[in-house]
Amino acid sequence: MAAKGAKAAKGAAEGPEVPVDYRTVDRVSGPLLFVREVDNAAYGEIVEITLPSGERRQGQVLDSRKGLAIVQVFGPTMGFNVERTSVKFLGEVATLAVSNELLGRVFNGLGEPRDGGPKIVSSTRLEIVGNAMNPYSREEPSEFIQTGISTIDVNNTLVRGQKLPLFSGAGLPHNQVAAQIVRQAKLRNSSEGFAVVFAAMGITSEEANFFLKEFETTGALERAVAFLNLSSDPSMERVVTPRMALTAAEYLAYEEDLHVLVVLTDMTSYCEALREVSAARDEVPGRRGYPGYLYTDLATIYERAGKIHGRKGSITQLPILTMPADDVTHPIPDLTGYITEGQMYLSRDLQRKGIYPPIDVLPSLSRLMGQGIGKDRTREDHRGVSDQLFAAYATGKDQRALSAIVGEEALSAVDRLYLKVADRYEREFVTQRPDEDRTIDESLKLAWEILSDFPDSELKRIRPEFIQQYRAHAPAAGV
Repeated sequence: MAAKGAKAAKGAAEGPEVPVDYRTVDRVSGPLLFVREVDNAAYGEIVEITLPSGERRQGQVLDSRKGLAIVQVFGPTMGFNVERTSVKFLGEVATLAVSNELLGRVFNGLGEPRDGGPKIVSSTRLEIVGNAMNPYSREEPSEFIQTGISTIDVNNTLVRGQKLPLFSGAGLPHNQVAAQIVRQAKLRNSSEGFAVVFAAMGITSEEANFFLKEFETTGALERAVAFLNLSSDPSMERVVTPRMALTAAEYLAYEEDLHVLVVLTDMTSYCEALREVSAARDEVPGRRGYPGYLYTDLATIYERAGKIHGRKGSITQLPILTMPADDVTHPIPDLTGYITEGQMYLSRDLQRKGIYPPIDVLPSLSRLMGQGIGKDRTREDHRGVSDQLFAAYATGKDQRALSAIVGEEALSAVDRLYLKVADRYEREFVTQRPDEDRTIDESLKLAWEILSDFPDSELKRIRPEFIQQYRAHAPAAGV
């Protein structure tokens, strides 16, 4: 490879496979370097960038055309000297060293140790892009994952192999909910191995300290792997972080036979980084300035969940995203809803009442719930109790709105009963302490205590034999 202009032909005599230092950086645009006279750069190829000071940074090829390579830099580009900066194309894509020693460790967004421990030394390195899961090889999700949160376990059940996002808003306690799920999530009545992979993107140092303290003091870190990208870290790391986490999850699930729950927060930060890259590449923007391929890009993350025929392990995803201006029609929650199997919502109204966790079950939905509940999975009365609670709460909220107009005295005895049950549902069932880990049996027992305020005639969604078996006490007098 002959030198051209300022291009150095280091190692050229040893053959074309030896990495070459290019000193043909044309310009810098945001997080991107534009390198001229590069003939064989591959999409996704990792590059090593050497600054005049000798400092080295990593990057990745985003595009290569007509001798021009566009490199995404994992780090700040402020003050880059284009004439004295060299770029070396390493001929390999981004990989993560994997082994069972991942458990109990904390990494940054690029997979480098953040906990002061040693690097993972392993002969097995997996490409972080991952391989597409053959639809024919997918196994239907059918097992229950217990989170210890009643509104999830009873009303929006998480099923092993599912992808179920949590839609939140600025200022809502989604981080506390995420930490609680990481601490409490478990398999029910199973001796199979279980692990959690946690990835945080664009969080503050205070939030990072909160997560680490929660995981360490409760012992949750022993069965977890954490990838933390801070708001002070380069935004380009956020594009890599969820793929690092999912690569670790795939190894633990399909090689170590563990059932893995992946919690990703905040996917909005990830999409913002993607928009930044798109703008730097002068791409034609789509909705709200996000790239037109946002749907496809999100799908490459969300679809890395599921169960495979013949493999013992599984990957379940719980992505968390904050809706800008609480707008559910925003491209990020809108496209996420198309790809995933349902969604859960955090409610500002419930938060204002001091209710934690403020999960609003009425707009929430778990499309695979029916496949993970019932006899031998949770309990035979689960579906009926969930449907009855949903109907009673919806009716009670309607009566609450009506009583604000006509007064509670104008309501009938049955209407006032629905109003009472709705209040009890929020106060006793939805509300629980951040450290309160309820089993599914405890949550169903609590649901029956609330529903037992109704006479049998109002329990229309529960089979009579279950009413006879599980009713907590007689209906309220005078009803």
